[in-house]
Amino acid sequence: SQAVTKGLRPDGPMKDSGFQTMSQVPSSWRIVRNKNLLREKALLSTSGNETLLSVSHITGVTPRAEKNVNMFMAESHVGYKVVEPGDLAINTLWAWMGALGFSRHHGIISPAYHVYSPINPEALNCGYFEALFRTRFYIAEMTRYSRGIQDSRLRLYPEQFLALKVLVPPLAEQNRIMAEIRSRTEMIGAVIEKTRRSIAALTAYRQSLITAVVTGQIDVTAPTPHPTQLGLFAAE
Repeated sequence: SQAVTKGLRPDGPMKDSGFQTMSQVPSSWRIVRNKNLLREKALLSTSGNETLLSVSHITGVTPRAEKNVNMFMAESHVGYKVVEPGDLAINTLWAWMGALGFSRHHGIISPAYHVYSPINPEALNCGYFEALFRTRFYIAEMTRYSRGIQDSRLRLYPEQFLALKVLVPPLAEQNRIMAEIRSRTEMIGAVIEKTRRSIAALTAYRQSLITAVVTGQIDVTAPTPHPTQLGLFAAE
């Protein structure tokens, strides 16, 4: 959120953002309407045989077959909206939760959703805008412009989405921001994976320790053995 709304050098020259919920942004960034970057796309499937895609606030745009979805399936997908790599798909019913993403897949989505394609694909980094659109700040903006009488019934229609203002750093800066985000998230991911392995090993150690105690393999009056003594994992 910090990177996509303030940049990598938040101490640099700033200017007024024009947003009610944000004070300042880097002075080199443009502030335009989404309609200057994206246009609505309404290409419909004539066969319904394309890969069915899901649009989630957690995973973005992914093949539905990769998710555990138990919702009703239509008998035919003819007339579903076609999504191509680089298109932005928004779950109209769940935009207020950030259910959107730029697709890496060719497929189809529900006709109730909306699809947008970049006007000039070479002039924007899709990853940057997906990250921006899914920040709490921008989700709040989309919620303000959605239509409905309560949260669970809010709808973000193309007219409102395309009228929303958006931050546009220079393309080179968009690329640097995404490179930094990827680098940091990979580091965090590595720590998470190491922690998961440690939890799994300690869980196995706990179960082995319980088994050893209740079967009399360990003298409970003696010091508790170290995990390495039970051969669960090597000492570091």
